[in-house]
Amino acid sequence: MQQPLDILKKYWQHNSFREPQEQIINSVLNGTDTFALMPTGGGKSVCFQVPAMMLPGICLVISPLIALMKDQVENLAKKGIKAIALTGGITTDEISDLLDNCRYGNYKFLYMSPERLQADWILERIKELPINLVAIDEAHCVSQWGHDFRPAYLKIAGLRQALPNIPFIALTASATQRVQQDIIQQLELKEPALFKKSFARENLAYMVFETEDKLYRMQQILTKNPEPAIIYVRNRKACHDVSQQLNALGFKTTFYHGGLKTEEKEKNMGLWLQEKVQAIVATNAFGMGIDKANVKTIIHIQLPENLESYYQEAGRAGRNGQKAFAVMLVNASDTLTAKNQFIDVLPDRRFLKEVYNKLNNFLQIAYGEGINQTFVFNLNDFCRQYNFPVTKTYNALQFLDRQGIVTLSKEFSQQVSLQFLIPNKEVIRYMSLNPADEKILLAFLRSYAGIFDMETAINTGLIVKKSNTTEEKLLNLLGRLKQKEIISLKTAGSDSRITSNEVRDDEHTINRIAKYLEKQNEIKLRQFDAVVDYVTNTKTCKSKLILQYFDENISSDCGICSYCINKSKKQLKPADTAMAILEVLKKSPATSRDIESRLELTPQEVTFALQMLLENNRIKLNINNQYALK
Repeated sequence: MQQPLDILKKYWQHNSFREPQEQIINSVLNGTDTFALMPTGGGKSVCFQVPAMMLPGICLVISPLIALMKDQVENLAKKGIKAIALTGGITTDEISDLLDNCRYGNYKFLYMSPERLQADWILERIKELPINLVAIDEAHCVSQWGHDFRPAYLKIAGLRQALPNIPFIALTASATQRVQQDIIQQLELKEPALFKKSFARENLAYMVFETEDKLYRMQQILTKNPEPAIIYVRNRKACHDVSQQLNALGFKTTFYHGGLKTEEKEKNMGLWLQEKVQAIVATNAFGMGIDKANVKTIIHIQLPENLESYYQEAGRAGRNGQKAFAVMLVNASDTLTAKNQFIDVLPDRRFLKEVYNKLNNFLQIAYGEGINQTFVFNLNDFCRQYNFPVTKTYNALQFLDRQGIVTLSKEFSQQVSLQFLIPNKEVIRYMSLNPADEKILLAFLRSYAGIFDMETAINTGLIVKKSNTTEEKLLNLLGRLKQKEIISLKTAGSDSRITSNEVRDDEHTINRIAKYLEKQNEIKLRQFDAVVDYVTNTKTCKSKLILQYFDENISSDCGICSYCINKSKKQLKPADTAMAILEVLKKSPATSRDIESRLELTPQEVTFALQMLLENNRIKLNINNQYALK
């Protein structure tokens, strides 16, 4: 009988397993439910692919991302292993044919998203397959206390009833103790064998730099480290803006976000993978399943929502074992901006109750009625009628959906995206000739700076409010502008559907679920505080802070993070710094940035010393905004 190592050598061309891959594989082969917690790049997929190859039948893999599934299916195909992925965009008949292939075609792997399990007929067809193992990738998505909760993951427990004697393996790269326990409970794992690899990455230097000019700091970092890099930003517009700014400085970059067409995503990703560009500027839509070994630098220019997602994104650097850098650039306003974005939009008990009450009124559901009724629903109309903030309201409705009180359709709110096809001055000319349209057009120009450069997603409710018009008038104008080829316009999902799963009972319903909301908010706040502590703590090794967050304690500092380097660096006294600056200026006038670069000092050290020299009349600013000796 073949051994796991024989399979590894034959298909993966590796001569040995990484710790603890072999133990995990043996656990699966023994028919034991297994939980594998392994950091990004630790080789999780081998832990279910190798035993699946040794067992008769087919392995069912639940995975959250189409790109991840496609990537793994392609990699298996290159090894001569038959695998199928039920991705989006395929018809029911095609799915049925693919499942027939799985049953009769000697396939070894079937990949699907958890959403597929919501169709009862697919679950029934899965029961007919010779399943030898169920692998749940990115298993943290099942936990409401995790950083990337997906309600569809809760359906996976239904597989346990359908396949009671088949071993399950749950795999994730980031989960705290609480999330681990929740995963085991939600997936109904039976006395699972738990394998945890240390979260320490000895070759990854975690760096936090405070800077007011993030673009300049990125320029320094990318110049010093010309190898492949990923720059993470918070929104789609920033992807375009930062990429353009870096290109203007002479770097070769591209961008990636969820709003791009599939062809453009693949083209841009290919440019980066083939190293035709140095850096890719991306939202967190990019990265999962991308296994590029020689990524040297990961840069975050805004605070992440939590350290789980940060650890995963940072962990995409240095998978080849060479020294790599995970850099976070921060300034004084970042904490407040992140708080507004992540914390202030969380609904509390009072707001949840008000939203639920008004939702029932909006849908005209009487007390004691409404169960299993489905309604057409428009989020913008609802928020406008009751003067609710859209994001906070959406979060409240999502919570009601996760608790099973209501079910939201996927196309949840009106999606309008547009781009002006004529220059700014021509739009102004159009307004002078069509004064009735001026207020709406001005609202667009003032709200969306990049609307001339790229297709931009529009919040129609915001435009309606700013221009004091109606949604009907706005959409009529957009239709006319499209006809005249002044704009390109896409609209989708103007109305969505919402299903009430219970009879209306406002007080009882909210009292029953409020404790879960309070726990969820408490977790979100704790996660946010951990991010703030990570960037502001100047007394602890950055690697230690990451490890402590994941319930792992080490006694020694990493020696390579920004804290450790700063601690080991000889600290110059302000007077010594001033003398060093005078030596630089003896050769030629210089800007503060030139001085920072030449002396390898922080902006704060240079600013303080320059101020001291100016006050003592030792230096002056010349007409080129350079410092010079008097």
